[in-house]
Amino acid sequence: MSRRLARDTAFRALFQIDLGKCDPELALRHALEGVSLSAEEEQFVRELVLGAREKLAEIDALIRKRLINWDLSRVSAVERNLLRLALYEMLYRPEIPVAVSINEALELAKKYGTSEDAAAFINGVLDGATVKRFE
Repeated sequence: MSRRLARDTAFRALFQIDLGKCDPELALRHALEGVSLSAEEEQFVRELVLGAREKLAEIDALIRKRLINWDLSRVSAVERNLLRLALYEMLYRPEIPVAVSINEALELAKKYGTSEDAAAFINGVLDGATVKRFE
């Protein structure tokens, strides 16, 4: 199973929903076009996207708590949606190890990040969120 490709696809759908104000089902269809995933992997993508959207307020509140002298609206759409995806996994998918969620987010940040510091920024927010999760 290619969970990395599934996460990449889920990220692209979340990005499209956020930036383009696109309907989630339409964004999912577009993100899945031309991507070779099994039915199980496609279901994983759907669960990530729809789950992250369902828990958006809670996830964004957690991100805001981790931002120091920075507003969530100023975080680039790429980094914002990578954080949302990773935090959804970390908080609501206990079968996925936290370290895996963080590592996958960092790999996607290296691929899509808007700056050289994108992975470090995401790592800092997620590391703080991990500590918060277990308090």
